[in-house]
Amino acid sequence: MHKEKDVAIVGSGLVGSLLAIFLRKQGHKVTVFDRRPDVRKVQFSGRSINLAMSNRGWKALREAGIEEEIRGLALPLDKRAMHVEGQPVYFQKYGEEGEAIYSISRGVLNRKMIDLAESAGATFRFEEKIWDVDMQEARLYTGESEKSVWKEYKFDLIFGADGAFSRVRHKMQRQSRFNYSQHFIDVGYKELTILANEDGSHKLDNSSFHIWPRGNFMLIAMPNLNGTFTCTLFMPFEGEVSFESIKTEQDADAFFENYFPDIKDEISNLKKDFFKNPTSAMVTIKCFPWSYFDKITLVGDSAHAIVPFYGQGMNAGFEDISVLNEKMNKYGDDWEQIFEEYQTERKPNADAIAELSYRNFIEMSSKTADPMFLLRKKIEKKFAQEHPELWIPLYSRVTFSDKAYADALKIGDYQRGIMDQVMEIPQIEEKWDTKEVEQEIIKLIKK
Repeated sequence: MHKEKDVAIVGSGLVGSLLAIFLRKQGHKVTVFDRRPDVRKVQFSGRSINLAMSNRGWKALREAGIEEEIRGLALPLDKRAMHVEGQPVYFQKYGEEGEAIYSISRGVLNRKMIDLAESAGATFRFEEKIWDVDMQEARLYTGESEKSVWKEYKFDLIFGADGAFSRVRHKMQRQSRFNYSQHFIDVGYKELTILANEDGSHKLDNSSFHIWPRGNFMLIAMPNLNGTFTCTLFMPFEGEVSFESIKTEQDADAFFENYFPDIKDEISNLKKDFFKNPTSAMVTIKCFPWSYFDKITLVGDSAHAIVPFYGQGMNAGFEDISVLNEKMNKYGDDWEQIFEEYQTERKPNADAIAELSYRNFIEMSSKTADPMFLLRKKIEKKFAQEHPELWIPLYSRVTFSDKAYADALKIGDYQRGIMDQVMEIPQIEEKWDTKEVEQEIIKLIKK
């Protein structure tokens, strides 16, 4: 047990709730603030992308002692189902036998995590907005508005877990030599739903992550335990086919019929959601330092918001907490050392997964329908199965491993260079599964 600290966490989302559980296990007093109402008492806002829990997330939950409780909320997906225009649906396995990502509803998981943090002894203060942070004294100021009377709270430590537009980070940005960047992509997203069959069963395969790649835009669908699918439509804000171009119900009918004919029976429901749910933006945020002496540190999206195309946002945030816990165990009450080593270790990995996530958007939306890209993946997969000691695919390094994201990016770039050369082999379409190609890859690796 460490010397008890009075700790504030700003943000009751997934990462903040997990951090609260770990800090309670370490013997600290924990108060969690959130400007929003208690998510257990409100309906979710239609801004969610279903979560894809993978190895890094499960590892953190295991260390917190709550893995089994959360597994009961999740559906394993062991493959992609590709809905390419003009072709029958085909499936791509994610990894080896038994390897899967797990679909979990964000709302269901967040409610459960808050329950677990409360039962571990954390106090939650909902609808209490932070207006200012005294970083040197670790004080928080909350109130109705910027001009109202504020309430002051004094803590030993403050953790910013309040998302991409973090109030805690906003205060840290006023320091000298604080680096910060934000980049919005010109693609937005909208949540849609495919309803369950009348008997409660799923209308599509429920062990697949469904993708409709359409070049500049795409639809994805992930199953829920109740038979529904949470769908996300990713599309440019402006342009010929864009959110801006769909103004009427007739526009929406034509759009869904034209591009998603295999789910046309769902159009009335998709159309209703299209006009009901907000169109949301996606941003990559990078900053450094994440910590202020032994008083304050940032975790999750507050430190490193990423676009959602690798399914690693939550997993990366949970891994932050796992690393923080490891440093707490290592350095006891030396919080300055804990924070320093945490941020130094995590920053390169956060930058790497940000880059990989952006690249995966390009891959998912346009390349997954390209025959040469699919052939490339087939060659890679065959070689990896025959020579697992020489080749682990990038997706597996990121998703089915807890090795550093920075290493995955570096090795992935090296492998991409090799595959670029392999795809230049004359008549590669005919000889892709021959000994000649296999030997060429081995030769390139051993260069």
